[in-house]
Amino acid sequence: MIKPSKRAMGVKYAIRDVVLPARELERKGVDVIRLNIGDPGKYDFQPPEHMKDAYCRAIREGHNYYGPSEGLPEMREAVVRREKRKNGVDITPEDVRVTAAVTEALQLLFGGLLDPGDNILVPGPSYPPYTGLVRFYGGEPREYPTVEERGWQPDVEDMRKFIDERTKAIAVINPNNPTGALYERKTVKGILDLAGEYDLPVISDEIYDLMTYEGKHVSPGSLTRDVPVIVMNGLSKVYFATGWRLGYFYYVDPEGKLAEVREAIDKLMRIRICPSTPAQFAAIAGLTGPMDYLRDYMAKLRERRDYIYRRLTEIPGISTQKPQGAFYIFPRIDERSKWKGDLDFVMDVLHEAHVLFVHGSGFGRTGDWHFRIVFLPPVPVLEEAMDRFEDFMRKRLAE
Repeated sequence: MIKPSKRAMGVKYAIRDVVLPARELERKGVDVIRLNIGDPGKYDFQPPEHMKDAYCRAIREGHNYYGPSEGLPEMREAVVRREKRKNGVDITPEDVRVTAAVTEALQLLFGGLLDPGDNILVPGPSYPPYTGLVRFYGGEPREYPTVEERGWQPDVEDMRKFIDERTKAIAVINPNNPTGALYERKTVKGILDLAGEYDLPVISDEIYDLMTYEGKHVSPGSLTRDVPVIVMNGLSKVYFATGWRLGYFYYVDPEGKLAEVREAIDKLMRIRICPSTPAQFAAIAGLTGPMDYLRDYMAKLRERRDYIYRRLTEIPGISTQKPQGAFYIFPRIDERSKWKGDLDFVMDVLHEAHVLFVHGSGFGRTGDWHFRIVFLPPVPVLEEAMDRFEDFMRKRLAE
């Protein structure tokens, strides 16, 4: 038997790993309601027409060639204008790099930053690629816990104890996946100050930046004076184009501290050739075009957020915080005597109620005894899912 690499066999991705047992049930004819993957395109959300038209037009007009490794100049200029409008940052196209979505941006950043034994601070709970990819590159992801009772806000002073001489960066996911937290301005500023104290860059994942319900997203890129910030964003969420796999990141680095890191990352970008050329033309249309579609989409998401929150608060043995951004909710399992852990709980719900959640421990230690729900489906689908789940919980707690 030819042995695989240990680094590949060590990779876990809870959000898709739980699909395998769900598929087995579906093969047997079981109707499973999947609330595990945050894909708007699977429901009643689509990219705006001007983006779809631009994508098709780019293909028809012959833009099917290799582009520059760092991204098309027009795309990078569109990012500059978008980020000036949204965050008030002053960057140039030379500060922008185009990627195959935020996931590839993470691969490039961690590949350019980490040597074996280095560590990066990541929020706990955290989107799985942050921990999985750091480990893949030989690093150590260090989870800084967030405070559930405070709406999953980080405790900035508590983060200090995770920093040592091998720490290379502090990562921020805001709005947060999986909790739906929206970090307060003072929290973002506190993280920046902490990073400056230890001469560390901040990596800021802002893929849900315009998906907020109460309050507005604040980017560390808009607040920094001397701390280098690397901001990541893309088309998957706010522009509802998950399958197009296109994103970008940019540097806000007033003192040029990331010069060598930028060179390393550019080397990695060249060896992977380039991002999709026609998708970049679609992205230009999205980044520079009207966004009135978002108003209607956010109204639908707010209704679904409010519904799922109300239903969960009525289910015995469960409690939850109300998400302020994105389209996830991260309930806590208060009654734990019936299960070995949150994965056991999620599998029990799947096999008995035929509703698929993601176990909270798949998002890190801070997620233990929690689970993530995606509330993208229309209310009637969520209602059926919550009816099944509530019946399941009442039955289990009565046993």
